[in-house]
Amino acid sequence: MKFFISFSIALLLFNCNSSNQNIEPYTSNILKIEKVNTNIFQHISFAETENFGKVDCNGMVYINKDEAIVFDTPVNNEAAFELIHWLTKTHNKKLKAVVITHFHNDCLGGLEAFHKNNIPSYANELTVALAKKDSVIAPKNGFKNNIEIKVGNQSTFTGFFGEGHTKDNVVGYIPNEQALFGGCLIKCLGAGKGYLGDANVKEWSKTITNIKSKYAHLEIVIPGHGKNGNSKLLDYTINLFKP
Repeated sequence: MKFFISFSIALLLFNCNSSNQNIEPYTSNILKIEKVNTNIFQHISFAETENFGKVDCNGMVYINKDEAIVFDTPVNNEAAFELIHWLTKTHNKKLKAVVITHFHNDCLGGLEAFHKNNIPSYANELTVALAKKDSVIAPKNGFKNNIEIKVGNQSTFTGFFGEGHTKDNVVGYIPNEQALFGGCLIKCLGAGKGYLGDANVKEWSKTITNIKSKYAHLEIVIPGHGKNGNSKLLDYTINLFKP
């Protein structure tokens, strides 16, 4: 009897995950969606900048059962509409929320597309205030320090750990995947310091150390730009900004 129960639970979990196994990566001229594992995807869009040229900008998608959450939008509405269509039409997933990790355009440039599709948007209260100050479309729901959002039968967590790339930057965490979306607070291996116009360089290493202390066993880490990795990206960022 115990074997039957255990087998049934295992089969149920397999079926929940197997529904996502057939989701394939996506590529167009303005958007790439890469599979990190069965349930985690990295979306990549491209921004033209004065100082750094054409820059790839990352976000994360987490899918559980028939629901999904997106961390950071693509850089513009056209790419955002493609991402939304890929999730909701091509793969029939309900998009529960989009979470913005800080107020820069590479995080919320496609927010209007999400609002037009009636997808709830969330961000740190300070992010909302800074976006409004910049006269850009702001997330509709502000939270103070942290928020939990259920996706399928799993929880996702977004939290503030201190200043770094900006004074409002937060990170997203998926416990059952041991996955972190670090946004521009986390650097990919080999990266330079990047844009520092709104940064708190003195606190940056301390903030990443706080994240590492909270989430000690990360298997997936997606930075705001560049290739994903694991907890080594946190160590690299700590050393890069070490006083």
